[in-house]
Amino acid sequence: MASMRNSIPFLKSAPTVAVVRLSGIISSSGRGALNDVSLRPMLEKAFKKGKPKVVALVINSPGGSPVQSSLIAARIRRLSAEHDVPVIAFVEDVAASGGYWLASAADEIWADESSIVGSIGVISMGFGFNQAMERIGVERRVYTAGKSKSMLDPFQPEKPDDIKRLKGILEHMHTTFKAQIMKRRAGKLPEDKDLFTGEIWIGTAALEVGLIDGIDQLEPLMKERFGDKVKFIRYGGKRSLLQKFGLRIVDDALDGLEERAHYARFGL
Repeated sequence: MASMRNSIPFLKSAPTVAVVRLSGIISSSGRGALNDVSLRPMLEKAFKKGKPKVVALVINSPGGSPVQSSLIAARIRRLSAEHDVPVIAFVEDVAASGGYWLASAADEIWADESSIVGSIGVISMGFGFNQAMERIGVERRVYTAGKSKSMLDPFQPEKPDDIKRLKGILEHMHTTFKAQIMKRRAGKLPEDKDLFTGEIWIGTAALEVGLIDGIDQLEPLMKERFGDKVKFIRYGGKRSLLQKFGLRIVDDALDGLEERAHYARFGL
């Protein structure tokens, strides 16, 4: 039937929208994490298969690796240019930090009234165990070649030079992040407001400061633009058989704790 439809010029096929789900933390490792290597096949298929009118990114991510965020966003932009297919992002619960970096790869960003958007900043978190080791009488022995090899060792007291060096790295990453947002949201951001403090905005507040383009959901907006017969081809978001039955191995549990900690920062 499909081949017959293609052979008859006046029978037009329904327009298609490729829907790519980007859900989870952004990391180079970890089961289910979003990264450039794991997403590459899915993104390439989404832009190529069925000649879509639009690639829609459904984003639900609290962020993660700045490098992977940059790589994924850059790949989306390259594919969009190569195939001349526009990209629209739809935020679900959250597109914060690296999650918003991904959203910025789209030509338009839409969100729900309660979606969390923003957190344009960079953070480094860790623990210090040096006092605990002293209490239990454990001596740690570390030998290095290169004075910076043990930088920020959690088993040693913090050193002012290490803190200064780390803050310099974070500032560099923050500058790169800001440049991405200013480029992709050019002409849409207010000149009299600093949006790069790590603050978050909800729904209409995000719209007022130019971080999103509107409040709406995927299917209603796409049907409004392409008609009720628009066809959605969905990619991503599938769970394994074990996950469907609630069975997880130890690595899955640890990855889940890490992901839960990222979402908890935004009250989710």
